[in-house]
Amino acid sequence: MLSTCNKIIAIEPNNVAALNNRGLALEHFSRFAEAIDSYERATTLDPNYSEPYINRGNALRKLNRYDEAFAAYDKALALKPDLESAWLGRGNVFYNLKRYDEAIAAYDKALSLKPDLEDAWCGRGDIFNNLKRYDEAFVAYDKAFSLKPELTGVEGFRLLARMHLCDWSNYDAESSHLISSVRNGNVNTLPFPFLGIPSSSDDQLRCAKLWIAKNCPPFDKPIWRGERYNHDRIRVAYLSADFHQHATSFLMAGMFECHDKSRFEMTAISIGPDDNSEMRQRLKPSFDHFIDATILSDEEIASRIRETEIEILIDLKGFTQDARTNVFARRPAPIQANYIGYPGTMGAEYIDYIIADQTVIPENSKQYYLEKIVYLPTSYQVNDSKRSISDKAFTRTQLGLPPTGFVFCSFNNNYKITPRIFDCWMRILKQVESSVLWLLEDNPTAASNLRKEATTRGVNPERLIFAKRLPLAEHLARHRLADLFLDTLPCNAHTTAGDALWAGLPILTCLGETFAGRVAASLLNAIGLPELIAATPEAYEQMAIDLATHPEKLAVIKRKLAENRLTTPLFDTKLFTKHIEAAYTAMYERHQAGLAPDHISIPN
Repeated sequence: MLSTCNKIIAIEPNNVAALNNRGLALEHFSRFAEAIDSYERATTLDPNYSEPYINRGNALRKLNRYDEAFAAYDKALALKPDLESAWLGRGNVFYNLKRYDEAIAAYDKALSLKPDLEDAWCGRGDIFNNLKRYDEAFVAYDKAFSLKPELTGVEGFRLLARMHLCDWSNYDAESSHLISSVRNGNVNTLPFPFLGIPSSSDDQLRCAKLWIAKNCPPFDKPIWRGERYNHDRIRVAYLSADFHQHATSFLMAGMFECHDKSRFEMTAISIGPDDNSEMRQRLKPSFDHFIDATILSDEEIASRIRETEIEILIDLKGFTQDARTNVFARRPAPIQANYIGYPGTMGAEYIDYIIADQTVIPENSKQYYLEKIVYLPTSYQVNDSKRSISDKAFTRTQLGLPPTGFVFCSFNNNYKITPRIFDCWMRILKQVESSVLWLLEDNPTAASNLRKEATTRGVNPERLIFAKRLPLAEHLARHRLADLFLDTLPCNAHTTAGDALWAGLPILTCLGETFAGRVAASLLNAIGLPELIAATPEAYEQMAIDLATHPEKLAVIKRKLAENRLTTPLFDTKLFTKHIEAAYTAMYERHQAGLAPDHISIPN
């Protein structure tokens, strides 16, 4: 298309349609500045041609030049007030700015003009998903999916919203359909929702590669051109939207503080909000440089990384909320790695390494990762040994628990609870008299649905107790009232598993096939409790019943956990930091020697 447009323009320099189409073709190759110039030429030649204004606004939005984007949409609306695509564009900019009320108003205006505008329905779904209003998110995604089933990502977002609600009507069929969609080459889901359904490692690789090819392809002109830098210290940058009160920071804060600043020059590139929290204030001095890049475009961030000659760029987001994968697609650093935020392959040729361990990615699974694997000697998951546990002594009554009886708990996000694991939990409750299951109340609809599902399985719904969210220190303290944490599958507890073990609560897990389904096993191995890793769902179920009905066995486990908590590697933040620094050094030395990335194993 681009070459065709260029030929037409060479013959007819004032062909405004060709200039507009040339802009669209340039955008396809992420050449946004040239696209904007092409749109401007079209509107200069024909100021009454509305489409280039809209397209210019869309391109400016992708560069985070929001004021200019609004101005472009306003020009189009001044010409034609009923242009639904201009209202959609305004909604998208408001969404990027997290001005959700205004975004919804703009989407609603677009839908009043064109009720079947699937992108506006999807935009509404994205907002409600971010606001954790999953009922409304599902309605919006469902409408978008009914209008255009092949719309990028919508099938996965729709299913994930339903999973957040623990609405399992047609779950098996919809999961199977989504897996088939990916196998057929459709970009129907972001890879993150795909982790929560029974997809294989092969499926997840395929899904990631499809998403990258469609939405974040490698740039044809990388910013880094092959230079090898020579600095006194290795320059490492972490890019994340989570440098605030967030699970990632709760895990990593101690590691940032432990980095050897004599050998490494550390930079934080923050693409998320500054919540002015205690965590944010703790993080800032941990780095040599802390860059608030929230308002910068992907291109500007990548240019800053190149200009400061960052040697190792770590992506802490992957395919999770507020990721900026297109920064990495521009290849601003010679070494780029995926760590902690997304438990799976990025499927991108510009991500050189994934940091893992032998449990989460066993040797026979290497083929399902496009990255080279860096094997840390214990668990890949960093943990902060400074996390405080409140001294508050909760009573069972205060937290809605019965005065007596065994307390199973699972404080995972509700979307990780699948029908199969819930079946297992209900069978466990039936076998353990007077036991209860303590769950996180993510949203009221999920709690209601889970109670109904318990009733359907012949379990009194009052045996499900729901916990409201609490500040972290108090949340950790309430773990003392539980007896055994029951893990989920196919997506395990990750940060939540670390919380339980740090609080002294044993976690029982079942070893899954994929990275996301093997994380709790990784943590248990690192804390010296492999006996809590079940090989099959049947063994998991029997082990839960056995531990609950034989208190002496559980007491042995709890004593061992108490002894191992501060003597094994899992919560040794300084030791972990040495291991990951050894990994960075190995990556760096390969690069400096002119060698391509390869698998790396860090010794104990």
